[in-house]
Amino acid sequence: MKILLRCYSSGCLLLLISAAAFSQDSTRKPLPAMPMDTVVPTITRNIKDTISHDRLKDSVPVTAKDSSRLIPGISLADSTHIDTGDSVRRKSRMTPAAVGSAGFSGNRHNGSGRQSPAIGHFYGRIVDAKTNKGLDGTSVQLVMTLFDSATHSRRDSVIRGAITPSNGDFSFENLPILGNYQLILTAIGYKPVNQHIAFSLKDAQNTDPEQRLGAVDKDLGNIKMEIDPTSLQQVTVTADKPLIQLGIDRKVYNVEKDISSSGGTAVDIMKNIPSLAVDIDGNVTLRNAPPTIFVDGRPTTLTLDQIPADEIESVEIITNPGAKFDASGGVSGILNIVMKKNRKAGYNGALRAGIDKRGGYNFGGNLNVKEGKFNFFGSANINHRKTISPGTTDRLTFISNPEYQLHQVDSNVNSSHFVFGRLGFDYFLDNRNTFTISGTLVHGTSKPYTNSNITQDTLYDNGYSNSSFSQRYSNNSTDFKNKSGMLSFKHNFPRSGEDWTADANYTNGETNSINQTNSYLFENPDGPLSSIYKQQTNTSAKNEFITAQTDFTNPFTEKSKLEAGGRIAVRNIGNLNNFYTVDSIGNLVYQPLLSSNYNYHDQVLAGYIQYSNSVGKFGFQVGLRAENSSYRGTNSFAEKDPNNQGSLKDTIGSFSNNYPVSLFPSLFLTQKLNDDQSLQLNYTRRIDRPSFLQLSPYTDYSDSLNLSRGNPNLKPQFTNSFEMSYQLNYQKNTFLSSVYYKYTTDLITRYQTKEVNPLTDSTVLINTFINANSSYIGGLELIGRNSLTSWWDLTTNLNFYTSKINAADSIQTAPASLSWFAKINMTFKMPKNLTLQITGDYTSKTVLPPGGTAGTGGGGRGGTVSGNAQGYSLPTGGADASLKYEFLKNKAASLTFSMSDIFATRRSDVFINSQYSTQHTLRYRDPQFFRLQFNYRFGKVDVSLFKRKPKQEDPDNLQNGTDTPLTQ
Repeated sequence: MKILLRCYSSGCLLLLISAAAFSQDSTRKPLPAMPMDTVVPTITRNIKDTISHDRLKDSVPVTAKDSSRLIPGISLADSTHIDTGDSVRRKSRMTPAAVGSAGFSGNRHNGSGRQSPAIGHFYGRIVDAKTNKGLDGTSVQLVMTLFDSATHSRRDSVIRGAITPSNGDFSFENLPILGNYQLILTAIGYKPVNQHIAFSLKDAQNTDPEQRLGAVDKDLGNIKMEIDPTSLQQVTVTADKPLIQLGIDRKVYNVEKDISSSGGTAVDIMKNIPSLAVDIDGNVTLRNAPPTIFVDGRPTTLTLDQIPADEIESVEIITNPGAKFDASGGVSGILNIVMKKNRKAGYNGALRAGIDKRGGYNFGGNLNVKEGKFNFFGSANINHRKTISPGTTDRLTFISNPEYQLHQVDSNVNSSHFVFGRLGFDYFLDNRNTFTISGTLVHGTSKPYTNSNITQDTLYDNGYSNSSFSQRYSNNSTDFKNKSGMLSFKHNFPRSGEDWTADANYTNGETNSINQTNSYLFENPDGPLSSIYKQQTNTSAKNEFITAQTDFTNPFTEKSKLEAGGRIAVRNIGNLNNFYTVDSIGNLVYQPLLSSNYNYHDQVLAGYIQYSNSVGKFGFQVGLRAENSSYRGTNSFAEKDPNNQGSLKDTIGSFSNNYPVSLFPSLFLTQKLNDDQSLQLNYTRRIDRPSFLQLSPYTDYSDSLNLSRGNPNLKPQFTNSFEMSYQLNYQKNTFLSSVYYKYTTDLITRYQTKEVNPLTDSTVLINTFINANSSYIGGLELIGRNSLTSWWDLTTNLNFYTSKINAADSIQTAPASLSWFAKINMTFKMPKNLTLQITGDYTSKTVLPPGGTAGTGGGGRGGTVSGNAQGYSLPTGGADASLKYEFLKNKAASLTFSMSDIFATRRSDVFINSQYSTQHTLRYRDPQFFRLQFNYRFGKVDVSLFKRKPKQEDPDNLQNGTDTPLTQ
C-alpha cells in the first residue's frame, strides 16, 4: 500500500508542477503516392503462354483495415501509397515492352532509392498441407523493405493485403520489381508462414521472351499451411483482455472480464467501473455529476436497468469529449455502452440462465453467423426481478403557523419483468463498403407498491401540539415498450485511415401507467378510523427520437488529419396525465384542475471540424463544433375562471426557446515524455439542455406529501471544462492521474417553493427546477491498474472533489466541502478453474450533485434527488464478491455465484434544507442480494459454413474490422 500511495503521490506532484508542452506519439513521415507507369509502350501477352488464370479470378485486394492480423513491427502506413491495381477478372495481361531491355525504365523507387517500374506480379494458391485443398479466409500480406527519408533508415511496410476466397488463390499486381519482399500468411487454426520472395532480374535480361515475362510475372505455386493444434484449442477461449484499459482521453471497461455483472443489468456493470459512483437506485454519477448515456455511440431512451449486462461488450468513459462528440453532457461526460457484435467467420453464441435470492430469474442467448458477404447477429433476454426498499423520512415544515413535523416509515416492493431482443446484419458490398441494419425491441412491466405509516404532529407557538396517524397504500402498474432501428453505411477509401460513415437512427417508446393511492386517517395510531381518501392518476407517455449523422476522416499525412461531420437530432414527446378522486362507492371523479396534456418538440442541428497534428513528441488537436438548437411545447389544462366564480376554463399554455448558433471549441495538447509517460492538457465548452421532465409544467400530485413540477422557463446551462492528466505505463501496470475543473453558468438545479393547491386551496410545497447563477466542480482523480502476480490483478480508484452552487441571495445553498470517493476491484485466478472477484467502494459526505440532468443522464430508476442546491448526502459504501467456476472443454461452460452489499451497509442518506422545510430521508435497497448464473458458449470457426460449390466469379472481399467506437 505504501508503494501504491507513493506512486500516486509522485504522479500527482509531477502532474501539478509540470509546465511542459503536451503532445501525441510521433510517427514517420509517409512516402508520397506513386503514379502509374503510363509512358511505356506495351505488348499483349498471349493467354496460352500463361499459367492458368483460374487461380487469379478470386483474388481481391483489400485495404489496410482488412489486414487485421499483422505481425509486430510491421507498419501499415505505406500500404496506401502504392497503387492497388490488382486485377482479378482479366482475360489477358498487358506487360510493358521495356521488360526486354537490359535496364528497366520507370518512375518508382525501391527501398534503396533506385528507380523501379511497378510491373511486377506475384500470384499463387494457399492450400492445406494434408488435403491440398484451397484455404478460404487466409490473410495474405506482402511486405517490402522501404527507405524512410525522414529517419534515414529502412523499414518493413505492408504494401498489399488480401483475404483468400474459397479456392485459396491470391494475386498482387503493379509491384516494383526491384526490392526484397516477404509473404506473410496467417489463418485461424494454422501455423503462420513467412516466406522471402523476389523477382529474378537475371531472367529479365534473357533473350527468351518467355523467360523475360516470367521474371516479372511470378507464380509462387501452391503454398502449404500446417494445422496448429494449439491454435485450434484457443479458438473458443475468450481473449485475455484486461478488465479496464486506461487512456488519457477515455477509459474502456471490458465487461466480459467482470464476472459479478453476469445475469444482471447495465446498473450492475456501472458499480464496478472506476470514476463512476452508483447509488442504491441505480443513478450514476461521473465525478459527482450525472453523465450522458449513449448506446453504440448514439443517444438512447432506455434506462440502464432495461439493458441486460450480458449484451454489453464494453463501456467507454469519456470525461471531457472533444468537438467530434455531441456537445450535451457538459457538467459530466459521456458513457458509451458498446453492444456485443461478433464478426468471426462461422458461427458462435452463448446460452445463459440464472436465478436470484427472491426467485427472480433470467435466461437468454445470442447467436452470430458470418458467411460470405453477410454477418448476422441476434440476441434475446428475459428478466424478472423483485426488489425491496425500506426507508424512513423525517420532515419539519415551517411554511406557516402552525408547523408540522412528519415521520414516515415506508416499505416498497417492486416486481418487474422485461424482454429484450436485438437483431441485425452486416452486408459487405465489397472490400471497402459495408451496410449495417439493426433493430432493438424492449417490452416490460413494472408493478411497485408502497405501504406507508405516517405520523404527523401539529406544533403551535404556545407549545400546544396534537397528532394524527395515517396508513397509505400506493399501487402502480406500468407497461413500457421501446422500439429502435439503425441503418448505417461505411466506405473505406484506398488511403489508409480515410473513411466516410453515415447512419440514421429511429427510436419510438410508449409508457402507460396507473397509480392508485388509498389513505386511511386515524386520530392516533390506536384510535378509530376517521376518514378515507382515495385517488388515481392515469399517465400515457410517448416519445420519438430521430437522429442522422455523417462523418468524414481525411489523413493528410501519418501525423495530421482532418475530421468533419454533421448531425441532426429531433425529439417529439407527449405526456397525458389524468387525475381522479374516488368517491365512496368507488367511482372515479375526474379532476381537471390537477390534469394536464403536455406535448414537446426539440431539435439540434450540429456540424464540426477537427484537425490534429504532431511535431516530434508534441501533438495537438483543435476543433470547433457549432449547434443550432430550439425547443417548443404546449400544455393543455384547466384553471379556475376569475370572471365566473365556481367555473373552469380550458387553457393552452405554450413556451419555446431558440439558440440560433452556439459554438463549442475544444483543444487537446499532448506531450510524450518517453515511451512510458505522457502528459495532456485539454479544454472544452459544452452544454446541458433542460430535459422533458424538467420543462414539463404539469404538477405531479400522485404523492400528496411530495409534489413535483418542471419549469418551462428553464434555459440551457453551459460548462467550460479543463483537465490535465499524467499517465505512466510500467511493465503490466498503469497509473493515471487527472486534475479537473468545470465551471457552469445558468446551472439547472432543483429548488423547493410554496404554492396553493388549486383543489383544496391549501398551501403546499412544490419541488421544481430553476437556473442558478453558476456552479463549479473540481477535483483530483487517481487510478491504478496493477498486475501484482500472475494470479492477482488490482484496480484502484481514488477521487477527491469539491463542488458549490451559487444561487440568488434569497436561496439557501449547501456550503462547499471537500469530499472523496474510493473504489477497489481485485481479481484472483485460483486453482481448479476458479476465479474470485472482490469489489468495494466508499463515498464520504457529499454535496448533492450540481446539475439537474437526471432526466437525460444518470440512467437510474429514480428516487433520489439529482442536482439540488439545498442538500447533501451522508457517507455510504459497501462490498461485493463473485466466484466463477469454468468447466467442460475449452472452459465453454461456467457457473457464477455473486453477492452484493455483503455487509448491508449501502444506503441513501440525504439531508435537504430549504427556506420552508428540513428533511432527512434514509433508504436501503436489496442488501445482501445474491444470484447464481449459468453460461454456456459454443461456436465453430468456419469461413465456408454453408457448403457451396466454388464459383468462377470473384466474391468480393470482406471487411473484418471491429465495431466502431463512439464517433459523435
